[in-house]
Amino acid sequence: MNHQMVSYVLGRILFITGILMIPALFVALIYQEGWPGLWPFLVSIVITSAIGLLISLRKPLRTDFFAREGLVVVALSWLALSFFGSLPFIFSGAILNPIDAFFETASGFSTTGASILANVEALPHSLLWWRSFTHLIGGMGVLVLALAVMPKIESGDVFIMRAEVPGPTFGKVRTKLRSSARILYVIYLSMTGILVLLLALGGMPLFDSFVHAFGAAGTGGFGIKSNSIAYYNSAYIDYLLAVSMILFGVNFNLYYAILFMRLKNIFKNEELRWYLGFIAVGFALICINVSHLYSSVSLLFRDVFFTISSIITTTGYATANFDTWPVFSKVILLFLMFVGGMAGSTAGGIKVSRIAIYIKTTIQEIRLNVSPNRRLPILFEGKPISALLSRQTSVYLITYTFMFVVFLMITALSSPNFITTFSAVAATFNNIGPGLDMVGPMGNYSDFDNLTTFTLSLVMIMGRLELFPILVLFSPRTWRRG
Repeated sequence: MNHQMVSYVLGRILFITGILMIPALFVALIYQEGWPGLWPFLVSIVITSAIGLLISLRKPLRTDFFAREGLVVVALSWLALSFFGSLPFIFSGAILNPIDAFFETASGFSTTGASILANVEALPHSLLWWRSFTHLIGGMGVLVLALAVMPKIESGDVFIMRAEVPGPTFGKVRTKLRSSARILYVIYLSMTGILVLLLALGGMPLFDSFVHAFGAAGTGGFGIKSNSIAYYNSAYIDYLLAVSMILFGVNFNLYYAILFMRLKNIFKNEELRWYLGFIAVGFALICINVSHLYSSVSLLFRDVFFTISSIITTTGYATANFDTWPVFSKVILLFLMFVGGMAGSTAGGIKVSRIAIYIKTTIQEIRLNVSPNRRLPILFEGKPISALLSRQTSVYLITYTFMFVVFLMITALSSPNFITTFSAVAATFNNIGPGLDMVGPMGNYSDFDNLTTFTLSLVMIMGRLELFPILVLFSPRTWRRG
């Protein structure tokens, strides 16, 4: 382990994090929040940037950087982001309990959208901005942003990007990773800017347009109203956000293909077909199941489409209290929570590609039991699935299931019932936010004790980083020299 290089990269990340807090100062000035709105961010910026500079002042002589260092840097960076990003909440007094503040910030950066705040509307604009801005930062990945703007880390770029970008496989849009990171961020920020403009044109206030665009882009879902998107009561806003969430749940490499007129890559993309298929089937089944609850077909389609889009992309915005829907519909939503978006998107969950591979593998096993001598390769994206990829997806599912059970047992210690326990773990592990019952779309996570709150904070980060960076961090073998 090259400890000095890990510290050096971590310091750079912290310095960038401090710089990213600066826009919140301008928001505090615009909304005339005075010194009480300014000083929490000023102190947080100074502390975060100073510590970042201190530990990255000198570049180590030994700059080799491999998979182990990449995993550790990503894990430590996200834990540090959640700690230092929580400082404005603590200094301002908006969230007095440091563990609750850590939870809220981890939820923001991991694009989960789970909250311990019972009255979010009481927060000043600067904190609301920072809270939602963490979604934008965490959506594409803060280390991907760092790769795009900071000097090259010798051979370490690929290991950082591979550890942070979600999905079973890692794809580049360019041969050079730094170029890939910049292109992905340009696409990401351009789409976010367009969404801000369209929301404002639809009558949403400009500030609200920014924070909700940040939430949709990062598929995070922090709202600024107690009843989320339902507050605006606008079909235009509902459909615009629903479509936007689906678009941000798509692999960003496909947008690169559109940009450079490689349209055949899109039409041939099997994961995209599975993704849209899950949305279509879920929409149809829930519409049939909840139709008796609606007197208006247009409102039925609007609420169900928005909810499906929000859940499968793991965003968490709400226009309807789906906790009151029939059990059949809630089971479908729970399934979609686990599915999540496409690999290489800002969405959470297990990822559509893995689910597709699991389904295909299961079908193959059934066929082999019927015809043992007939062996056909399992194809995905038109190519045979390699033994390595098959093993990795299987190991991921086994590890995911084991960790889910562990977190379920810890959460059960302070949870009132099984539905709350199960959905709280599912919603945080898959980076969705709202679950069912106590943590439903109209509830929050404030009633859990400190142990559960801290555990669920780690669950959100682990879910965003897809398990292994955090697991590697706690392995004694990781820290051995050499």
